[in-house]
Amino acid sequence: MWLRYPCRLCHVHPVEPLPPGLYIVATPIGNLGDLSTRARDVLARADLIAVEDSRVTGGLLHHLGLKRPMQPYHDHNADAVRPGLVARLGQEAVALVSDAGTPLISDPGYKLVREARAAGHAVVTIPGPCAAVAALTLAGLPTDRFLFLGFLPSKAGARATAIAEVSGVRATLVLYESGPRLAACLSALAHGLGDREAAVTREITKHFEEAVTGTLSTLATRYAGTGPPRGEIVVVVAPPGPPAPISPEDGDVALAEALTRLSAARAAGEVAKRLGLDRRLLYARALALKEPAQG
Repeated sequence: MWLRYPCRLCHVHPVEPLPPGLYIVATPIGNLGDLSTRARDVLARADLIAVEDSRVTGGLLHHLGLKRPMQPYHDHNADAVRPGLVARLGQEAVALVSDAGTPLISDPGYKLVREARAAGHAVVTIPGPCAAVAALTLAGLPTDRFLFLGFLPSKAGARATAIAEVSGVRATLVLYESGPRLAACLSALAHGLGDREAAVTREITKHFEEAVTGTLSTLATRYAGTGPPRGEIVVVVAPPGPPAPISPEDGDVALAEALTRLSAARAAGEVAKRLGLDRRLLYARALALKEPAQG
């Protein structure tokens, strides 16, 4: 005779336990419907969930009808908590989650993964939502190469330095920002990168999801004239345009500098590699530059 309802024992233990190890679980960035079936299964079966904020993850677990032990793991306590988590991985399944999206993206999770691997424990990823990648799909900018910058520094000088470091990178830039800092960030990007095309994406996967596109200066003016936008914000910036062609004068300047350090042959090779010019022509020019001036 078939049982119409599960037995009491089956209700207490509905699933097999997970093998011990670290499980990196991506959670929704807004729409709870984006949680994968596999992610829910791992959360339901994990012995412990390492969380960024127990209130946030507790709300997700309540929505799923789950109750699991949680351990806060975030920037302020990671160094103290990490050894204990690693020690438990030999006997228990520990799921790592962030407040939203994929763990390790702009959070301290990578150190836990590194130490778990060094200790010989299994590490499994359960991929899913990621705000940076979702913003790329909305922005309408090149996606073949991109560089994720996380959050830029809040102080103007450090922010300008960080922007200068990536100004020549030939890839789409993706960064996170908060509403109150958005206008200043866009203005700094316009100043440091030039007036590139960009997009400000907000509330991704939620009811008021939007992607506002335009040049950096236009976007900076737009958000400076309104109150700080709400929600999680991702800024996407187009790569730089094609470089200006190298002139013979540029080659001479580079050669003259290189000749102060190198022989004519080595100077020609260095400049040819750096500027993409013909090495033989550069070598002939280097010899001419080295000739003593005729009286």
